[in-house]
Amino acid sequence: MEKDLLRLVLPAKLLDHFAITEVKEVLDNDTKKMCYHILLEEYNKIPEGYNEQEYESKGFYPAKTVQDFPIRGKAVFLIITRRRWRHKERKEEVIHSDYTFIAEGSRITKELSDFLKDTGRYARGHDK
Repeated sequence: MEKDLLRLVLPAKLLDHFAITEVKEVLDNDTKKMCYHILLEEYNKIPEGYNEQEYESKGFYPAKTVQDFPIRGKAVFLIITRRRWRHKERKEEVIHSDYTFIAEGSRITKELSDFLKDTGRYARGHDK
């Protein structure tokens, strides 16, 4: 039931690929207002189209911060950690999953980007 509720407020399909590891309310140093940080970690599942026998999970890329829709009048920042996959024999070959729900060249979700474009305002990102 909790996951169903979270699907209503988080970007579409996000919880299909990421687990929530922590939710915290923190003071935003820029705005001096309270905001939410939702920490997400990619599931240990090889990207589609690759053979899991040939690749191994080799840690994570640095976390990315993506702004999402506000909740209860407070800014929401998704702190997303993605996995790195390395070929077992060709060690220099590294792959990762591609997620289309994050807007190209933006620090906010595609859904939020589309929403802000429709309203004529675009908030500059909160980047860590």
